[in-house]
Amino acid sequence: MAAEADAGELSTDGLPRKKFSGKKLVLFVILPLVLLIGAGAGVYFSGLLDSLLGKTEEHAEEAHPAEPAQPDPHAAPVFYDLPDMLVNLNSAGKRPAFLKIKISIQLSKPEDVSAVEHVLPRIIDNFQVYLRELRLEDLRGSAGMYRLRQELLMRITAAAHPVKVKDVLFKEMLVQ
Repeated sequence: MAAEADAGELSTDGLPRKKFSGKKLVLFVILPLVLLIGAGAGVYFSGLLDSLLGKTEEHAEEAHPAEPAQPDPHAAPVFYDLPDMLVNLNSAGKRPAFLKIKISIQLSKPEDVSAVEHVLPRIIDNFQVYLRELRLEDLRGSAGMYRLRQELLMRITAAAHPVKVKDVLFKEMLVQ
């Protein structure tokens, strides 16, 4: 039986036949295939393949319409004054604290004023809900004012989504 097993391992020339082990198979066959496929995918998705194959950019321009004209950065800014708001602040003591605030917002285009007026009740509601939860400690110092400005800007941007609101400006802020 041992002679038959030895005969099975010998090739037709009488030399011993070498087997590929699993490590050699992975290292010399599968790994180069994976690397070639990865490199091909990288070239394809980076767009280098289009220039190598001679495709022109005319097709790309047809697929993507021209970008809208950017507004002139030197144009006069557009401001919209929100109605005055008077809210009571969240206070732990028996004495209530009030905040009176006048806010103006800077818009990117004059056409956006009508869109802001259309969603003005939603904007005021968002502001009222947020401002009522503030404490006196939240408004102290320049850091408190900065956080308030950023939070109000985030809320107005969400409420008037297609409209680009550039800034929130405090015209008057009185804490009592």
